[in-house]
Amino acid sequence: MTLNISRWRKKNKTNSDAAVDSQDVVPVAVVEPATQVITVDVDITPTDPLLAYLQSSANPVELARLNMQSPALDELRAAGVTVIVPLVSQGELIGIINLGSRLSEQEFSTDDRKLLNDLSTQAAPAVRVAQLVRQQQIEARDRERMEQELRVARLIQQTLLPKQLPQLPGYNVAAYYQPARQVGGDFYDFHYFDDGRIGLVVGDVTDKGVPAALVMATTRTMLRSAAERLESPGAVLERVNELLVEDIPPKMFVTCLYALLDPKTGRLQFANAGHDLPYVRTADGVYEMRATGMPLGLLGGMGYEEREITLNPGDTVLFYSDGIAEAHSPTGDMFGFPRMHALMEAYSAEDQLVQFVLDQLGEFTGPGWEQEDDVTMVTLEVLRKALVGVHSDDPAWTVLAEFDVPSEVGNERIAMNRVAEVAAQTSLTADRLERLKTAVAEATMNAMEHGNKYRADVPVRVRVCQSADVLSVTITDHGGGQFVREAETPDIDAKLAGLQSPRGWGLFLIQNMVDELNVTSDDLHHTVELIMNL
Repeated sequence: MTLNISRWRKKNKTNSDAAVDSQDVVPVAVVEPATQVITVDVDITPTDPLLAYLQSSANPVELARLNMQSPALDELRAAGVTVIVPLVSQGELIGIINLGSRLSEQEFSTDDRKLLNDLSTQAAPAVRVAQLVRQQQIEARDRERMEQELRVARLIQQTLLPKQLPQLPGYNVAAYYQPARQVGGDFYDFHYFDDGRIGLVVGDVTDKGVPAALVMATTRTMLRSAAERLESPGAVLERVNELLVEDIPPKMFVTCLYALLDPKTGRLQFANAGHDLPYVRTADGVYEMRATGMPLGLLGGMGYEEREITLNPGDTVLFYSDGIAEAHSPTGDMFGFPRMHALMEAYSAEDQLVQFVLDQLGEFTGPGWEQEDDVTMVTLEVLRKALVGVHSDDPAWTVLAEFDVPSEVGNERIAMNRVAEVAAQTSLTADRLERLKTAVAEATMNAMEHGNKYRADVPVRVRVCQSADVLSVTITDHGGGQFVREAETPDIDAKLAGLQSPRGWGLFLIQNMVDELNVTSDDLHHTVELIMNL
């Protein structure tokens, strides 16, 4: 027992002997008569004067001699308790031993009191140890329960996050999600429409653990349902807010940005419910995508401003959660939005934007960073116009080389070396030239094997073109659209375990060697275009 416990519940029994019960919240030694046991709940509050008295007393206390206004003392007397022996360990009152009247009806003698003092001296440390052990057991159970809740929350989030990224011709979509230890409610999602448009959602639920994960799942479902029936992003957020405000737990809300992209025109409509402003980088600079609106679930009857922009080739949009901007350095500085803006300006087309932000975040927070909140990013990049089919007389481009390679094993080296000879005359750096060589060899080998079926009489056509700032290599076979177009990330564990073929790295490898990868097909041909920025 500690003095800050507001209520003590004890079982009081009367007998001529006393024993300590270490299983109660307040250890109590009780005395049992030969015929009956008297059990009573005694409430001792921190303000009861009996506590202060027992704290200062090291000897048995006869209740008949106490004169104070104490509700607990009245209850003890009514239960038949006549003597209290305080249990004190290291100056702290941790419990009491209650005794009833002696069966002989004689008063407690000096020897009895000495025996009781000796008993309290020996029992107090043992009771204290029992209390500490029990407290540790309670804390261990609490930690186990908390870890289980976190596992459930992570499972909910990971189950509902998209399994695949959108594959949009002329666009590159990337996503990253890393939960903090105390799982929050970050989420992202994609909605697909029959007319080719796609909805992009990034959100964050306040609070952490299972409650946040459940609200995240509910919000995701509401967004999908509303997007199926309503045209504009602002109307979608307005509908979800009205549904969510009725049922969301107290002191919780959801920040959310919903954007609707038409890949054919580059038109991007968006509305924002209190979420961090996305950044868009264009040829003219870096801008915030501003639209006003209250977080979802706070107040009913809210409207949401709707804005739109048109994305052009080379533009990049970054959607993210506050786990990045609110990260702290070892000295306590915040990463902040100005730094986010500066990163978008410093980002080079040679880098993967997600990895670039993560690298800068890692340098800022240091190796010992304990992640405070979930980190979520979704990037949307508009690729430069594909160069497939460009004519040699186009003044914007110069054809540096064009040749055929017979579809025979090992001829990918011919293509690789001839492209390298031409590319070496450009401003491409040595390390980027090596990356291009790897990509050309892999793409040519795929074209000979899968497209032309290693028929020597069916060649692979290779063409190298250059503009003011771009080097393009196109590799065309006669596969007629037989290839898988998506550069899917291989399952490394499955391949190492022998559960999947060791093959299947092609487009994934190529995509990570070059700045842009474009794939086109018609009824007769299949073309892979490799683009390196100069």
